[in-house]
Amino acid sequence: MAGRINDDDVKAVREALPIDAVVSEYLSLRNAGGGNLKGLCPFHDEKSPSFQVSPSKGLFHCFGCQEGGDTIAFVMKIDHLTFAETVERLAAQAGITLRYEEGGYNPSTQRGERTRLVEAHKAAADFYIQQLESPEAEIGRKFLAERGFDQTAAAHFGVGYSPAGWDHLTRYLRGKGFSDKELLLSGLAQESRRSPIDRFRGRLMWPIRDIGGEVVGFGARKLRDDDNGPKYLNTPETPIYKKSQVLYGIDLAKKDIAKSSRAVVVEGYTDVMACHLAGVTTAIATCGTAFGGDHIKILRRLLMDNGSARVIFTFDGDAAGQKAALRAFEDDQKFAAETYIAIAPDNMDPCDLRLAKGDEAVADLTQPRTPLFEFALRQIIARYDLETPGGRAAALDEAGPVVARIKNSASQHEVAVQLAGMLGILDTQFVVKRIAQLARWAKDRGGRGPSSGPESRRQQNYPSGPAAPVVSGPALNLRSPVHRTERELLKLALQRPDLVSPAFDAYGADEFTAPPYAAVRQTIEEAGGAELGAQAPADYLATVRECAIDDQVRAMVTELAVEALHAKSIDEVYAGVQLVQVRLRAVDRRILEVQGSLARLGGHGDPAHLAAVQNELWVLQQYAQSLRNHGAAAL
Repeated sequence: MAGRINDDDVKAVREALPIDAVVSEYLSLRNAGGGNLKGLCPFHDEKSPSFQVSPSKGLFHCFGCQEGGDTIAFVMKIDHLTFAETVERLAAQAGITLRYEEGGYNPSTQRGERTRLVEAHKAAADFYIQQLESPEAEIGRKFLAERGFDQTAAAHFGVGYSPAGWDHLTRYLRGKGFSDKELLLSGLAQESRRSPIDRFRGRLMWPIRDIGGEVVGFGARKLRDDDNGPKYLNTPETPIYKKSQVLYGIDLAKKDIAKSSRAVVVEGYTDVMACHLAGVTTAIATCGTAFGGDHIKILRRLLMDNGSARVIFTFDGDAAGQKAALRAFEDDQKFAAETYIAIAPDNMDPCDLRLAKGDEAVADLTQPRTPLFEFALRQIIARYDLETPGGRAAALDEAGPVVARIKNSASQHEVAVQLAGMLGILDTQFVVKRIAQLARWAKDRGGRGPSSGPESRRQQNYPSGPAAPVVSGPALNLRSPVHRTERELLKLALQRPDLVSPAFDAYGADEFTAPPYAAVRQTIEEAGGAELGAQAPADYLATVRECAIDDQVRAMVTELAVEALHAKSIDEVYAGVQLVQVRLRAVDRRILEVQGSLARLGGHGDPAHLAAVQNELWVLQQYAQSLRNHGAAAL
């Protein structure tokens, strides 16, 4: 039995590592007021942060699941360690030498299982790095060089080489005091007829680290034609390595992901390296498995998941990449973040793109462009002939259930509207109602229906007429990512009309897709517009509230007038971005409608009418391109 750790040493460990520094290794923390910090709880799934850390008290507590305690309790819980294993790990980080009581402690045999396996992986990583300099590893160094990675890059990512012999690593780790049982349990060795042999032989080695930075597994790339194994071979499932719960590069990317609320998901180890070297330091990759729910949980905690967060997937454009995109879209609704997909020219991955076109091309690739839902739906409907009624109906039959799985009702409604445009079905409400019906059927069969939270339950019964065009469909979540920009622009029009006037006053109520927001826009117009606010700010809000058609609209005006704007710097540039995004979305919606009209007309309509529709489409497309290229200057 291991000796008991000295009480004074345990106290020293607690005091040496601030709890906020330790917790920040696993999730993003922000100011909660009163000297406390808050974040999304890592111990249960939540959409708004109820997990708080008190640096002055050295404690954490979640008001959602009631988990709480000190630094040691946090690490024990999140990494599933024993008390002794946790203290040993934290002591190593703090540079504290522990003393053990009750005599006879032998760290080589009495440390906890997880600690021993992590130590074996660290020793293996060091061994592989040393071997990369050997003459035998020339083939590995050449592989890296051909992909644009020099010695500095290899060292930064800890890339190594496993010798081609049977038991080089096994013998090395035995010499470090590790038993055959530990080597087999770690996945670094495997059984043979006589004794354990190395699992990885003659391959380039990438260490896979957990979010805390500890090596828990390896990814190994085949280098020789006579290697009959798979192209990539990963560590098997072990007590410390679960492929569905690790992300390659997360240890390097986590701080920038938390800082920027942005993550880039690529497909391979070399793609992560290429992105980071190109300045995209938020890139991560899965390890031999599809991107799934456990990966999402890791990212959500770092992103402080909200409507301003961005997740960009860089799947290949081939059939496998399209399939991966569809799988990712199935989990898309688990994010509050907006998700996008980026595909390089000629279907190159980031590593190949960097070689061909340089770092700037990689950085440009990872800019958010195509929403993931749009890409996924276009992959489905591309298989059908949308020029025929039967083709459109068949495409709706396949794409509809995919949209119906979206649990957030506002997002489901928005995507349904866009699906109608993609299909060229002019009767948008038919598509919306069809998808709502599919969602109800799925719920009746035992599936979970749309979110029933207080925001999504709040069905707004705004009056019809010019003040507020009514859109039928599921209840609106007015704080969803879909409506975030509209909300922000209205807040600017009420709080800082000087920044959006006079451009805002040219916007129609139909440019606001949420009926409550359209009602507020109409109310501002009836009060004299944002220009009035810029000229007479003292009486502006009172005038707008007096012009509200009823108490509901008046309450919405008040809410938007007092809610904080989502930017540290509120200036003309920020206001211009909101103006452009709202206008661009409206133009894009109209483009989809016109494209639907053309699809319905085909080549059989009246030539004059067809030419007019085509001309309108051309004008809209030119305007949309101008908005994208020139921003607010194009308004």
